[in-house]
Amino acid sequence: MGTLRAGALTRRRVGMRAADLEYAVLDMETTGLDPNEGARIVEIAVVRVRGDGKLVEEFSTLVDPRAPVGGREFHGISESDTTGAPTIAQVVPRLAGLLSDAVVVSHNLDFEQRFLGSELAAAGLPTGQSGLCALRALRSQVDLERYSLPKASFQLSGDWPTGQHTALGDARACAKLLAEMLTNAPGELRYDGRSPKRFAALGPAPGTVSTPVRWKPRTASVPGGLQPLSPWRARWRPHELDPALCGGAFGATDRAAAEAAARRDTRFRERLATVAAVTGGIAATAAGGLLVRLAGGHGGGWPIGGGPGGGA
Repeated sequence: MGTLRAGALTRRRVGMRAADLEYAVLDMETTGLDPNEGARIVEIAVVRVRGDGKLVEEFSTLVDPRAPVGGREFHGISESDTTGAPTIAQVVPRLAGLLSDAVVVSHNLDFEQRFLGSELAAAGLPTGQSGLCALRALRSQVDLERYSLPKASFQLSGDWPTGQHTALGDARACAKLLAEMLTNAPGELRYDGRSPKRFAALGPAPGTVSTPVRWKPRTASVPGGLQPLSPWRARWRPHELDPALCGGAFGATDRAAAEAAARRDTRFRERLATVAAVTGGIAATAAGGLLVRLAGGHGGGWPIGGGPGGGA
């Protein structure tokens, strides 16, 4: 079971109104792709936002991985940058507060899940929080050529996000994309998943001395919160796709399979609705006949729709 319990965004009348929730948008920079092969977190950021895009709080810091820092060609972080940065164990209490009572969001939650389990949960971060993959949600709802965070942002709003390949820059871009999705949707989006959990405040580990942690942010916070939300130039799917089919590379074959499954599901739901309507009509007709017979048994003393002492 994953560290997070992933839910989904849907236009169906299930779950909770997505606009009513708060979201902790999480991004990491790491030394590699697989923690099982020694990759470690070197930067982490959380942007906490409401469903309407209003910034609640943001946090970022470099992290000392206590290991060689690889992947510099992607994230630009060197070993000298992480010198003096906090360890993952020191970050966990702050992170738990930011994730408490929120849906945890990442653009590719499958990637972040691996490091949440291998490093953060192992260092004491509570598990079982609600989650949402923004990448799967976007693929499920909107038909685009490319779904990477910068390319999707540009296709939808015409703006390239700033601070790419920094944890805070990517978390901000993902938070803006999520808020725009909720705002621009052709109907109310709902979160189909478990309610967010409230985490108890985490203190220092037993037997350790509590000392102030010096954060080491690479990116400064921008006054005024997120950039204004943009209207989307998007073609919303007529039939939303199953997010479970929207992972991986999502190439042409994967898209076709997910779209075919959505069409089958839509036809099935339409048949169910038709059967329910017909069954309901038959039941209503039978109930009406029963009332007439009952009224006849009472000598016609109760008008239909009334009762003893009832009005017309």
